[in-house]
Amino acid sequence: QVQLVESGGGLVQAGGSLRLSCAFSGRTFGNYAIGWFRQAPGKEREFVVTIGWGDAPTYYADSVKGRFTISRDNAKNTVYLQMNSLKPEDTAVYYCAAERFKTTGWSTFQEYTYWGRGTQVTVSS
Repeated sequence: QVQLVESGGGLVQAGGSLRLSCAFSGRTFGNYAIGWFRQAPGKEREFVVTIGWGDAPTYYADSVKGRFTISRDNAKNTVYLQMNSLKPEDTAVYYCAAERFKTTGWSTFQEYTYWGRGTQVTVSS
């Protein structure tokens, strides 16, 4: 069974940076695409970015392009989300999600089977 644990959230001022981590266990990490989604109070879950398996292609939401960077360390079974130039509208609970051998539907949260419990990111103005 896949387990995902997010960490690295916190409170930061606008313009600041945070690095989130998603620790993966239970299966062969290299076979899974890992996505980050976020959900603010009263809003739907929103796609942020995904890194695929194999060649590790990346897909970013327009709202975070140029500010966020996703990477994966297959030796540590961990995905990182470096978030720079944070804005108050980035405030949300951030979740990582995993799907084996994923080739489509990168931004569709319903197409990810495994989820972490989330980590809170709060950006003050």
